[in-house]
Amino acid sequence: MGALKEPKPVKLFSGLIFKEKEILLSAREKLVKVFGEIDFESDICPFDYTYYYEKEMGKDLKRKFISFSKLIPPNSLPDIKNKTNEIEKKLNHEDTGDRTVNIDPGYLSEENVVLATTKGYSHRPYLNSGIYAEMTYYYKRESYRVFDWTYPDFKLPERIEMFHHLRNLYTAQVPHS
Repeated sequence: MGALKEPKPVKLFSGLIFKEKEILLSAREKLVKVFGEIDFESDICPFDYTYYYEKEMGKDLKRKFISFSKLIPPNSLPDIKNKTNEIEKKLNHEDTGDRTVNIDPGYLSEENVVLATTKGYSHRPYLNSGIYAEMTYYYKRESYRVFDWTYPDFKLPERIEMFHHLRNLYTAQVPHS
């Protein structure tokens, strides 16, 4: 029987999908209030890999990633996803109730990258509080690797490189045993 031990803390990040820069800035401000200081921000890039959000949020959507300085316990991901859902609701269009931003939190460890989702599927184990885990990358032979189900924009070489940068930030922070 293996000895039980607490997992290492992990690095919290969020991917934001939005149309208007003002909404991004407002969402960023709210995320900082809840999760603390940001230690990385990606460039803003087009988000044109799916039409899933267009009906609710419109066309010409953009994507930005941010990560937070404070490391978190991995089992806090469901609570974090529910908090980001609350932030999304606060930023909904007043007249229609439609979302103006999609906030996808996740965490990064030395071994993998995991996203939180409210949608269950065969490859998404249930965590708690209505939240499922989506394993997005696994680390092997000095690189993050994708799965068949990894989202298209996460499969881009520049996105994988960004997560390697975040992993370097993380390994400098995490306590080593």
